[in-house]
Amino acid sequence: MTDPFLDCFITQTPPPPLVPGRPRRTWMDEFPHRAPYRCLPITMANSTGWEILCPFDFSVEWAGEHNPNSLTFSSEDKTAHLDQLISSHFGGGIITFHTGYLFRTPPGWGLWCFGPPNMPKDGVAPLTGLVESDWLPFPFTMNWQMTRPGTVHFKKGECFCFITLSQHHRLETVEPVLKDLAREPALREDYNQWRDSRSGFLEKMEARDPGVLKAGWQRHYMRGEQTDGTQAPSHVTKRRMKMPVKKDYS
Repeated sequence: MTDPFLDCFITQTPPPPLVPGRPRRTWMDEFPHRAPYRCLPITMANSTGWEILCPFDFSVEWAGEHNPNSLTFSSEDKTAHLDQLISSHFGGGIITFHTGYLFRTPPGWGLWCFGPPNMPKDGVAPLTGLVESDWLPFPFTMNWQMTRPGTVHFKKGECFCFITLSQHHRLETVEPVLKDLAREPALREDYNQWRDSRSGFLEKMEARDPGVLKAGWQRHYMRGEQTDGTQAPSHVTKRRMKMPVKKDYS
């Protein structure tokens, strides 16, 4: 079986920056006690892939009509190449981003392309695509749709496209199976231990128990352990995606 790889062929100069996914989010930083960072699935999702970044600040205004001319773009950066990055092709308030790359993956592997995970943006929403990058000989575009008439702003360094690999053909072989938890004694016992532990923790939290208030939250998932302390055989708390490297043809 071919090991996964991601070849990024540059189609415009300079291309938008391509960087590993970043775990931090401004809204998470601003949350009381930075509580969202306690949710490991969120921080892992934030960083399991690569971000394509805006190379300059710009604004998009939508007049609310469905024709392509209803979108207008502007930037105070005099060096900004707006036409190279964004266009209005489809109408309906859809902003089309040109990634600046032609991506190639191994046979059977494709690219999930979507907006930055867990980063809502007021007034505009990213659209998601699954690209067959194992054969496609031309670039794809990333699209966002305005959710109402008005103006939205994108900042330099802001992610406009998040990509990650998917062995999507194999997903069709997966058959979800509905099972009765009562017929799986070991798993049922683990679940019941978690349920009782969680209920007790919440009751003590509501009662303002000093020890529970000091702990703040249960860390079983973050530590990769069962409620009885048994360690999970495989557990990851940080994703370290690799930076793109320039191929040396010499």
